Parts: sequence; C-alpha cells; structure tokens
Amino acid sequence: MPKFKFYTIFLLMLIIFGCGQNPFTGKSTLALVPNSQILPMSFQQYNQVLEESKVITEGEEAQMIQRVGLKVVNAAERWLADNGYPNYTDDYKWEFALIDDNQVNAWAMPGGKIAFYTGILPIAKTEAGVAAIMGHEVAHALANHGQQRMSAAQVQQAAGAAGMLAMGESETNQQIFATAFGIGSQVGVMLPFSRKHETEADEIGIKLMAIAGYNPDEAAELWKRMNENSGGAGPPQFLSTHPASEQRIKNLQGLSASAKKEAEKYGVTFDD
Repeated sequence: MPKFKFYTIFLLMLIIFGCGQNPFTGKSTLALVPNSQILPMSFQQYNQVLEESKVITEGEEAQMIQRVGLKVVNAAERWLADNGYPNYTDDYKWEFALIDDNQVNAWAMPGGKIAFYTGILPIAKTEAGVAAIMGHEVAHALANHGQQRMSAAQVQQAAGAAGMLAMGESETNQQIFATAFGIGSQVGVMLPFSRKHETEADEIGIKLMAIAGYNPDEAAELWKRMNENSGGAGPPQFLSTHPASEQRIKNLQGLSASAKKEAEKYGVTFDD
C-alpha cells in the first residue's frame, strides 16, 4: 500500500474512532489522547507552575477563590448528575490557586486544575465577576478542551505528513506545501477550533455560575471591563484564539436569560 494512502486511512481511523462526547452539548469531540495519559501530565505541570510561583494561600482573596471554585464545581456536579453523568468527574482533582502576579489572566488544565492571577482580580471587581471567570475555566476543564487541543494537534501533524508524502520527492513542492499547510491549518482550522472552545466555555460557564448562585448578567459586564482594560486592542478575530470582545459580550448578554432559567431548576432566582 502506498505510504500516502496508508497515512490517509490512518488519519481517518484516528478521527472516526478517537471520539468522546461533551456532556453539555451532546456533540462528539476529538479524544485521541486518553485521560489516563493526559491527567498525570496535567497534574505534574500544574504542580510545577505552583512551585515556581508565589501562591497566596491566606487572606480574603485566596478564601474567595476557594469559595467560588467549590460553589461552581458543586453546581457543575449537580448538573452532571441530573443529566445522566453522575461519575463524570471521578478522575478530576479540583484545585484552585491564586498566584501573585500582575498578569490579567486565569487558566485551567485538564482534570480540574485552575489558576487565577492577582492581576485579574481588579477587573473581576466582585465575587460575581470572579464566578464568571471561574465558570469559564471550570467549563474548559469539564468540556475536555485540553484533550481536544492535543488531539487536534495530532491530526494536524498526521495530515501534514500525508500531504508531504503526496508532494513526492520534490523539495520545492514540499516547501511550498509545508508553508501553505502551516498557515492554512493554523488560520483556517486551529484558531477557529480555539475560538469555538472559548465560546463553548462561555456558554457552559454562564450556566454554572448561575446555578452556583451568581447573577449571570455579570458575565457580560466582566467582559466589558476586560475590553476597557485592553483598550479594545487585539488582532483581528480570524487571527485570534479568542472571539472578538464585542461579539463575546453580545453572546453573553443573550445567554443570561437561559442561564437564569436553568438556575431556577435548582431553586436559584435573581431579581431583575
């Protein structure tokens, strides 16, 4: 069998059989790398970051991060149990760290490892603002976005190898393909893939923060402050890993009502 045909069939097999399911959307997801491989690496990398950082463990802000994190995770696990996924987070080891750093950032790693930087707290402004960020990051962990990104990178690598074989032995053709494929797959596939994850995390996160008792209206207000803080600066959306701020704010405003309705199922109501 020619190598190109072999790689093509192998790539298709990877995509067809390497799938999981997002419990929040019901959609199939790329899951070529199993959690048994991802989670130990994630936990190790997270611990390394904490060892190399100044982690704040005492004080009002540190307590708030822990409190909000636990409330959002509890909301997530209640929702998962009620929707047929009672054991979904059994392998997760939730941890919420506040890192003393001026970066305006927060992030999540597979398996429930989440970090906040103190630089984002003035923009979060309130506990509800922190909950909007926390919901987003918890959603990334629950939707296995890290696993999907690693899987997509493997598909990208395999597709590139197949394409190089198709170019034959011509170095010129291989160089042209490598350049075109690198740009095309990044702008046309990987960046939209990342933006989809961000939008998905917003949609899941606003629901979780509402069930946890935080007004989902605050999610859009948070992103207004984030946009103001950045001065509206940033690359065009098609060159970014994140959706444009204006679109993000509009989406969150539209999602708030449905998040409130979801929260009502758990006895949580908000005054308009």
